[in-house]
Amino acid sequence: MDLESVTDELYGLRPDRFTAARNARAAEARKAGDRALADAVRALRRPTLAAWASNLLVREQPEEARALAALGEGLRRAHQELDGERLRALSRQQHVLVTALARQARQLAADAGQPVGEDVQYEVEATLHAVLADPAAAEEWAAGRLVKPLSAPVGFTAALTDVPAPAGWRDAERRTDRRAAEEPRKEEERRSEEQRRERERRARELREELRRAEEEARAREEERDRAEADEERAEEEFREAGRRVEALAEELTEAERLRRTADDAVRAARRRLQEAERGAREARHRARDAATRAERAAGR
Repeated sequence: MDLESVTDELYGLRPDRFTAARNARAAEARKAGDRALADAVRALRRPTLAAWASNLLVREQPEEARALAALGEGLRRAHQELDGERLRALSRQQHVLVTALARQARQLAADAGQPVGEDVQYEVEATLHAVLADPAAAEEWAAGRLVKPLSAPVGFTAALTDVPAPAGWRDAERRTDRRAAEEPRKEEERRSEEQRRERERRARELREELRRAEEEARAREEERDRAEADEERAEEEFREAGRRVEALAEELTEAERLRRTADDAVRAARRRLQEAERGAREARHRARDAATRAERAAGR
């Protein structure tokens, strides 16, 4: 048994089975005399439902995982190069693929006997967006050992909604305007301006919605971390109580042994007393008989 194989085994289990299996493996390592391995196994944290579903996806669907990783590389390259046309095309693929994979993860979780809700599916989607945005997150996810869901860097997702237009678009628009009559041109400009403002307003709303969602996700992560810490403390208190119960049981066993020994000694002493009393009575009888015989002999 080694840490790598144990870790891989544990993070393939459902979260409700993780803690018991981890403790059993740690106990096996301690029994085998490998205290360092036991401590390392004990330190492994149970994954959240969203992290487990994300791990399940990468474990069960490796081809889809590789496709997402390739899409992430393309998105990051297009984003760096400000290739608006390619970035818009890849962003559409991103939306379709992330939605499909998150639903697939939810179905895999249900097939594994652990149904999850829409909130978990949302956290899986956030994890997949992080995988697309961050190579380090993609590598962490690919290991299939997430403890909690991942978050995309702030601004990356919002930037995809505010991509620069393809080169030549404004020139084509100006040529069209020159060919059009003055009034239709002004009307078109007005509509374009309204549409631009509406896009900007919608982009701001989406960025604000993303910010609030990320804040809520962080708050939930902190709350989950506190709950996990409470669980760890409760487990340690439970183990300490178990050790105390074992010690008290040993003390009780020893006390019962001493009580049985004392009972045996009391019974033996009682038997000796009874024998002594019987001997004393017999001695008194013999003394009286001797005295009687002596009196009779003196009377003769």
